[in-house]
Amino acid sequence: MFPGIRASDIVVRLDGVCKQYKQRQGHDGTPRSWRNLFRRQYKTITALDNLDLTIHRGETVAYAGPNGAGKSTTIKRIAGLLTPDSGTVTSLGMNPFSDRVRYVRNIAVVFGQRTELWWDHPVSSSFRWKKSIWKIDDETYSRQIGILRERFNLAPIWNSLARDLSLGQRMRADLALALLPDPQLLLLDEPTLGLDVEARMAMLRYIGDLNANTGLTILITSHNTSDLEELGQRVVLVAQGTKRFDGSFSQLRAQVGDVRDMCVVTDSSRPPQVPDTIAYDRSEGRAHYYHFMADEHNIMDIIDMIGRQCRILDISIERTSIDNILTQLYRRYNSA
Repeated sequence: MFPGIRASDIVVRLDGVCKQYKQRQGHDGTPRSWRNLFRRQYKTITALDNLDLTIHRGETVAYAGPNGAGKSTTIKRIAGLLTPDSGTVTSLGMNPFSDRVRYVRNIAVVFGQRTELWWDHPVSSSFRWKKSIWKIDDETYSRQIGILRERFNLAPIWNSLARDLSLGQRMRADLALALLPDPQLLLLDEPTLGLDVEARMAMLRYIGDLNANTGLTILITSHNTSDLEELGQRVVLVAQGTKRFDGSFSQLRAQVGDVRDMCVVTDSSRPPQVPDTIAYDRSEGRAHYYHFMADEHNIMDIIDMIGRQCRILDISIERTSIDNILTQLYRRYNSA
């Protein structure tokens, strides 16, 4: 238990959760591998390895990791879709699997590549269907529909068939539909996957407003880590099924240091020479890209050094992206 945190403040708790899968193996053309056609061979994959995770009421937690790190597996455990091989999962004071009927009334789960909408029916029909399934009374339904239609701008698509919606419109409607029963916990697995820039920014705004305006507890995964940095007050980093980091994004960046990205446009396609402590990345025509540690170099000295070699037409220096930070950390974990 964290100091100052009451048991009632804990919404989700995973203790020592482990999960393994068996992956069937094929043959590689060698005589020995042909035996797999008659006697199946399996490889054991560890999805979660003794994972501990605590989420407090009102938090937005970004859950990050490379492909195969165990992110979706964790979401499915918390949603009650799968049981762990060992360890315990407690959410909203319940066991998500054994208390499933009572539990699912209090959570919302949105998967980026799946939809709850009735494909050949108007969007409004899916909401009426969910009202009936969850036995939501008329007064509560009217109140929730009013809030959701305004918050997610559903009026223009309310009578449109689900199959005619753009991906961004569908995701907006799916998120609103998941929130109809007024849940206490929202689980989002890749909610911006496949969205264009405008739709992605709109979705991030909707999710951010949800937490700010209602205090809803949110756990979100995304392949786009800049999404996570924009939304998450806290980031949990998993790799190879193990929790590697749990803290703020500024603390995560400090794991690597104050890395800056520099792009210098010169009058030559030949990259300017720099000290070994400045990492050359690539050149695209006359634009040359570098990375360096801000606390190890004086920016004006770098500009002066390059300016003595060629004519500088343009230069930009900015804090490195969270994607680059995570890439460096993943490499570090893999080599450990």
